[in-house]
Amino acid sequence: DDPHTFNKTLYLRPPENILSQRELVNMWEKLSGRKLEKITVSAQDFLDSMKGMDIAGQAGVGHLYHIYYEGCLTNFEIGEDGVEASHLYPDVKYTTM
Repeated sequence: DDPHTFNKTLYLRPPENILSQRELVNMWEKLSGRKLEKITVSAQDFLDSMKGMDIAGQAGVGHLYHIYYEGCLTNFEIGEDGVEASHLYPDVKYTTM
């Protein structure tokens, strides 16, 4: 019902909260003083893992690929018809790490 958002897509993507998975793990390691064993899996190897899976499994692997390899849920540009929430509501304080 907010007139600021009329005919717009409202995105929750504050610029200072954009982290890669590796950056997030590194921050956790620094804060906890513990180290995790990290194994890198190439994009192709990850996609190859869905061979032989049923359609639901393939869909799951496909979604995870888009999230973790392409970053499509956080690494995007907001178009002319959209607005990032922190620009409309600067008084809202986001919880950050």
